[in-house]
Amino acid sequence: MAPRGQRPVVIKRALISVSDKTGIVEFAQGLESLGVELLSTGGTYQLLKDKGVSVTEVSEHTGFPEMMDGRVKTLHPKIHGGILGRRDKDLDVMKEHGIAPIDMVVVNLYPFKATIERPNVTLEEAIENIDIGGPTMVRSAAKNFRDVAIVVDTGAYGTLLAELRENEASLSLEKRFDLSVKAFEHTASYDGMIANYLGLEVLRAESDNTETNPDEHEPATFPRTFNAQFIKRDEMRYGENPHQKAAFYIEADNNSPNIANAEQRQGKALSFNNVADTDAALETVKQFIDPACVIVKHANPCGVAVADTTLKAYQKAFETDKESAFGGIIAFNRPLEEDTAKQIIDQQFVEVIIAPAVSDAALTEIARKKNVRVLVTKDLQAGTNQQYDYKRVGGGLLVQESDSKVITADDLRIVTKRQPSSGEIADLLFTWKVAKMVKSNAIVYGRDLRTVGIGAGQMSRVNSARIATIKAEHAGLTVPGSVMASDAFFPFRDGIDNAAEAGIAAIIQPGGSIRDDEVIAAADEADIAMVFTGVRHFRH
Repeated sequence: MAPRGQRPVVIKRALISVSDKTGIVEFAQGLESLGVELLSTGGTYQLLKDKGVSVTEVSEHTGFPEMMDGRVKTLHPKIHGGILGRRDKDLDVMKEHGIAPIDMVVVNLYPFKATIERPNVTLEEAIENIDIGGPTMVRSAAKNFRDVAIVVDTGAYGTLLAELRENEASLSLEKRFDLSVKAFEHTASYDGMIANYLGLEVLRAESDNTETNPDEHEPATFPRTFNAQFIKRDEMRYGENPHQKAAFYIEADNNSPNIANAEQRQGKALSFNNVADTDAALETVKQFIDPACVIVKHANPCGVAVADTTLKAYQKAFETDKESAFGGIIAFNRPLEEDTAKQIIDQQFVEVIIAPAVSDAALTEIARKKNVRVLVTKDLQAGTNQQYDYKRVGGGLLVQESDSKVITADDLRIVTKRQPSSGEIADLLFTWKVAKMVKSNAIVYGRDLRTVGIGAGQMSRVNSARIATIKAEHAGLTVPGSVMASDAFFPFRDGIDNAAEAGIAAIIQPGGSIRDDEVIAAADEADIAMVFTGVRHFRH
């Protein structure tokens, strides 16, 4: 159980040793004004001294100089005894050895992450930026939270000073325990990052030392152990189903436009399924540059369109599958304005709307349905997709690079006698982007930069095509003359024969089947234009 009780500790002596010096002068000045004696090291000591703060250098406190180019400066009994000493048990031995108690430790660590992200960084440079004394002090102070406060977050300085001033330079037991947990979270992330980096380096070294031709092998991409840290953003009412408990965790360094850093402006709390489906909608709409709308239901796009205005894009997407759009998630890659918001609220029931901005007038329209969740994300052109995708399996974790492959007109290989028109090329690339985000097996029909029918998640590619046709007919949309995208190759010509029967004019697919010649011949017989991308987009 978490410790509770009224055991405030008065901060009389603090040790400050920081790599990131943001706000440290002001924090030190605030501590000094409260009568706190300050100890510091190296560059931090010099900075504080230059700013007129009364501070004692650690080497003077311990009687030993910093040595080995700064590698050894705080690894001393007068430092760690002062941090780890239990005030109810160890005061006598501390007094015997001249060890003064240290009540607060303010530390952040060498910039290992920034170092390894530099182009062409060497292993030696990375290793020199592995902090030793810092994590040791952090863990010591965090372990002894009953008597010591540990501060690792530069953003916490202001609130801590306010609390110290309000409580006569003391911090409560609950506050010290909270700081302790944050400190262990901090060092866990730091050590995991180091383990990931070095674990990848050792695999690369082993690959370089093999007797085989190194040019024949891809360099190692993944470390031999995988460490990741996510921060809890929300506790949810329940998970995928009401009997399952759930929470939403996000990455610490999360700067790309995504569901994790979206700001909710209106509506009920997001559910587990809301988050998953909104992520699918947002990641799909990010595929497009021109104004686009994506409607998602149960993780699959059910309507997608690109147009010259957001309103037109929404209406075209909605008309693809009005039934599935009911209770769906709607994503835009442009700011949401009043006219589009009014059309949505007047026309359908929607769970979530997400866009890079929402006007006040649009919010007023949506407020007519107070439960509709409205999310605002960052500019969709401001960041990139996440680096990795994860899939949990029994007893393990599958990790892969995110599918960020982009296909352009220049990448297409025309394999049929009939050449696709420029309009068909545009539609083929549009439907290809949609198919990439539809669960496999995926078939997408499209025309004039909007979806006509979508078949998702079937065991048979032919059945996916049948479903796409049924969806289009049910929506009153015309299939003949449309184009078709398939997320993977056609293993038999029956898929092409069915497309011809439906009136498909052009097909985009990866190619690569042993029966490609048979498939191409089927397209030629039906006067269908077909292009190969050379890229598959399975999505399970």
